[in-house]
Amino acid sequence: KHVVPYGLYRAEGYVSAKLANDETKGTGFSEDDLKLFWDALVNMFEHDHSAARGKMAAQKLFIFKHKDELGNAPSHKLFDMVTVEKKDGVVIPRKFGDYDVKVNGKAPEGVTLEEKL
Repeated sequence: KHVVPYGLYRAEGYVSAKLANDETKGTGFSEDDLKLFWDALVNMFEHDHSAARGKMAAQKLFIFKHKDELGNAPSHKLFDMVTVEKKDGVVIPRKFGDYDVKVNGKAPEGVTLEEKL
């Protein structure tokens, strides 16, 4: 059986403030719900360790918050600002520290960036 010694996964997600706040179709999704959601993402593997997931863990979370509920910048452009590259001299990555994970550039006007972990 082939074994991958280390895998780094990247996930992207969205929360629609407009849908949460819409008076007719609103979900009732609140700031408290959002905070709970971020905490759940950060800790999602802490209580579900298994042989299949081994030491799987969230390592970094970048949160782009828009001033306007319809958004102040296209999400694809914000996600493109986040880059993951092997560090110089690393041939076969074996840990998260073998990568540079960063945001390149400054968030556009009306968007703030929060980093967790």
